[in-house]
Amino acid sequence: MTGADGTGREDGAESLLVQEGDIAADYLERLLDIIDFDGDIDLDVENDRAAVAIVGGNLQALVGARGETLDALQELTRLAVQQQTGVRSRLMLDVSGHRAARREELQRLATETAQRVSDTGEPSRLSPMNPFERKVVHDAVASISGVVSESEGDEPNRRVVVLVER
Repeated sequence: MTGADGTGREDGAESLLVQEGDIAADYLERLLDIIDFDGDIDLDVENDRAAVAIVGGNLQALVGARGETLDALQELTRLAVQQQTGVRSRLMLDVSGHRAARREELQRLATETAQRVSDTGEPSRLSPMNPFERKVVHDAVASISGVVSESEGDEPNRRVVVLVER
């Protein structure tokens, strides 16, 4: 296999991420067979983590209310990978573009909230979010000057607060 540098070897970290994706794909294919769902598995490496997506029609049951089933499925997949590699996995799982669409929605929310906070000077507390959602909001707010974000509260009611930068 030719690595990214063209030397014929693949970077060790990249190789582990590809291995994680392959293990996750095998696990998810077996799961889809058991529950009799049709879906294709797409693998990628994004932001130094394995990215696995299940795509196909009528997969909403794998997402669940507010993405809770997807979060649980992601955690089970991470555990399956960890069991085989011995390394804690940070892989991201998406089903039918749910996380990608949610990321865009949260980035818009963060930008609008940051603008409102900047205009009014008043802090804004967002609804409780899971860790993935909070990270998306924090990253989006960090790219906007004059405002900062922080998390407050305890799971499952942990939320992002957007404030004017001091």
